[in-house]
Amino acid sequence: MTEVEKPALLVVDDDPLVIASLGQWLEISGFAVVTAMSVEAALGALEARTFDAVLTDMRMPGRDGLALLHALRQSHPAMPIVMLTGHGDVPLAVEVLKAGAFDFLTKPHDPDRLVATLRNATRQSRLIRRVAALETGADGLAARLIGASPTMQRLQAHIRALLDLKLDVLLLGETGTGKEVVARVLHDFGPRRGKPFVPINCAAVPAEMIESELFGHEAGAFTGAQTTRIGKFEFASGGTLFLDEIESMPVAAQSKLLRVLQERVIERIGSNRSIPVDLRIISATKVDLRVASDAGAFRADLYFRLAGDEVTLPPLRDRGEDILLLFTRFAAVASHAAGRAPGDLPPEAVEALLAYPWPGNVRELRSVAERFGMGLGLRLGTTVVEAAAIPSGALAEMVDAYERRLIIAALKTEKGSIAGALERLGLPRRTLNEKMRRHGIERADYGG
Repeated sequence: MTEVEKPALLVVDDDPLVIASLGQWLEISGFAVVTAMSVEAALGALEARTFDAVLTDMRMPGRDGLALLHALRQSHPAMPIVMLTGHGDVPLAVEVLKAGAFDFLTKPHDPDRLVATLRNATRQSRLIRRVAALETGADGLAARLIGASPTMQRLQAHIRALLDLKLDVLLLGETGTGKEVVARVLHDFGPRRGKPFVPINCAAVPAEMIESELFGHEAGAFTGAQTTRIGKFEFASGGTLFLDEIESMPVAAQSKLLRVLQERVIERIGSNRSIPVDLRIISATKVDLRVASDAGAFRADLYFRLAGDEVTLPPLRDRGEDILLLFTRFAAVASHAAGRAPGDLPPEAVEALLAYPWPGNVRELRSVAERFGMGLGLRLGTTVVEAAAIPSGALAEMVDAYERRLIIAALKTEKGSIAGALERLGLPRRTLNEKMRRHGIERADYGG
């Protein structure tokens, strides 16, 4: 890991021995560490450079860690802050967490748990900053096709390669994966930008009206056709026509569409005059058109004409941490519109978001995130995800119970894969094995 790649961490403590030992351990663990011995020095360091998270002692002379937390909530509202103290108790933990701390740990700290907590904190911070960079950065395509997962990086590269080509495109993907978003990107960043982008949902047009809708008609062409009407193909000439749910197009209309694709001319219903059209056709479907053509529901020759190139959009469940990236963006926009401060996601909610199958894909995620951003909680399907209530009892018991929940959630998400859980929790294998034995957790119970 290079210095540039290391998560940047500000460590604040008034004890020089603690500063030295913590700094050394965290450097070894892969962080780039800057230290400060007072709240004033910490605020100065935060003005001078960007950090991914802050680890601060609670009890310090003068302004303490809670004062630093309150100051950062004003100046750096998205900054994750982990509190560390040897004088912790339950009321103080509640106060700190309510004030917006990312987590609360006690001295003497468990080094592995500290590192895991800070890795989670810095991961969240970088996701938030990545969203902000996409919103304000020069790369507009990446801002529209948001995602840092390898799957989305490949999709972005594929779309870039298609922008300037005179090629019709077929988009394949489940409902809600963003097919119209991709179609608009192909239009807006290609040579036809500034010309019409005309979408039509083939499933929403009655079968008896589809030809008139696509090709137009002359006055008197049929009962009720009192005036000449320009169809979508003619209207989109010079730009892009987006045919969504192309699998729903009636077979009779498919024959006429095939001729348009071959000749680039249309004839209005009731006319013998050929009208040339210059446009790119982007089609979208949620079914495999090759299978549909084998079943006689879709013309095979039309499929090959539509698919000058075929682009498959990944389902959200296969996009890893893009889920959190998108959720953060949608929730932040909704919070801003509602005049609210963005809410923090508790660890239980993060694990639930990553484990949920997202049958409605990005469209469903957006709805869930906007609801959360407006302060209405987190609802996944029919389940309302609540932050775990702080139990009564000793803080050590609370930490143990919380740690057990996180390990179980990671194993559930990774279907019992130890390697996946290690990556998700940021733990060495030996440490995870020891914690699983201590908490009585068996991998086999979760699919391993």
